[in-house]
Amino acid sequence: MKRALVIAAFLGISAANAETTPPAHHDANQPIAISADRFIAEKNPAAAGGITGTYSGNVIITQGDIHMRANSVRINVASGKPQKIYADGNVVVDSASGTASGDSGIYDVAPRLVTLTGHVVLTKEKNVMRGQQLTVNLVTGVAQLGGGGGVAGTHGGRVQGLFTPPPQSGGK
Repeated sequence: MKRALVIAAFLGISAANAETTPPAHHDANQPIAISADRFIAEKNPAAAGGITGTYSGNVIITQGDIHMRANSVRINVASGKPQKIYADGNVVVDSASGTASGDSGIYDVAPRLVTLTGHVVLTKEKNVMRGQQLTVNLVTGVAQLGGGGGVAGTHGGRVQGLFTPPPQSGGK
């Protein structure tokens, strides 16, 4: 729980309302716009009437003031509505509260959950946090960063942070 509050504060959400109030700067009900160099659509037999669309090459996804870039993106659509968006390769998410990057990501549209995995890095100004999995609930604003559980090459399963304090006045 403390970790979620630290991340929420890091992302610009006040700790007092991190669990009950959505971030003031993002409306998760806004349309999702996607652009890329290429697009392929295929029927998805797993979902009745479903379609899987694959975007590749300089993929950019925008919803309100949140922008995501990735090498490729696959989106599952059922009944004309996006269900899940899978991003792979150099995933970067920019928002007013900072930047998050990882090897891959999933946006589970209905519950408004964004998950980045693999070498996750959060930056805001000079502050940096690192881990292996970041999950952000766009409705509640709660964010949780995990260290990877001790898997080889995952920072020993620990979350890391480096925070730069503001300069002191008076030159001391």
